[in-house]
Amino acid sequence: MDLRSRRKPGYGPRTSIALRAFALALPASFFTCAPAISQAANDAYECLIEPAQMVELGAPVSGLIDKVLVKRGDRVSRGQVLASLDSHAEQAAADLAHYKSQLVGPTQLAQSKIEFSQRKFERRRDMAAEKLMSRQDSDDAESELKQAQAELVTAKENREQARLEFVQQSAQLNLRTLRSPFDGVVVDQMMWPGEIFEPSSTKHAILKLAQINPLHVRVVMPMRAFGEASPGMSATIVPEILQNQHYAAKVTGVDRIIDAASGTFVVFIDLPNPKFDLPSGVKCKATLNK
Repeated sequence: MDLRSRRKPGYGPRTSIALRAFALALPASFFTCAPAISQAANDAYECLIEPAQMVELGAPVSGLIDKVLVKRGDRVSRGQVLASLDSHAEQAAADLAHYKSQLVGPTQLAQSKIEFSQRKFERRRDMAAEKLMSRQDSDDAESELKQAQAELVTAKENREQARLEFVQQSAQLNLRTLRSPFDGVVVDQMMWPGEIFEPSSTKHAILKLAQINPLHVRVVMPMRAFGEASPGMSATIVPEILQNQHYAAKVTGVDRIIDAASGTFVVFIDLPNPKFDLPSGVKCKATLNK
């Protein structure tokens, strides 16, 4: 048998005719759209939306938790009071220091002594000059005047000391009040009113907060894309849960260390979220606008 006349089974003329007919039956858009889809897939990178920062709030001093004014899921603003420790003793000490700083009696008493001593000294000085009084009496009057002036200085110093003590007691009082360091949301509540808070204990926080405006987006890019992203470049973020929504963002940093195991690096993007309508902790797709 001539080997050149042998054919492989399934690849005869009928098979070739069938494949050509199938190819002709396909729409022209199948061939024209395929490269575009592939390119779009290359330009969209996997990413993760994270909070700008997440902090656990506690007090630097120990004490009984008196109030917790917020709960999980609440929105909070910068400077808002969130919780407080019992502070009756510290409040009383601050009130006492404030009262002392407002006292004017010692100053007025010293001032009146100065005025009286001044007149007494002037009269005795004039009488001593006219030989109507001994020089010793004039010196005694001058000494009384200087003592009265020193008492005025002491009264002013005591009032200033009381004012500083009030500032110190107020600062100690503020340590027992927890305020929000930024605009954000309450993520979790770890302790409740009536519990004893100890900074060095395992429960070192009362509340956990997250800042979600702006949001931070971590984009994982392949090594071949290194150099495509730069700080200040705009980007488009499509979150996994809102795939019909596109959000404008901006590149803030590029990781300069490539992970050798995966051959990837990370690009950092800030995503504005002023209405808090976009949650964190979701996956997304990021496209760099070149």
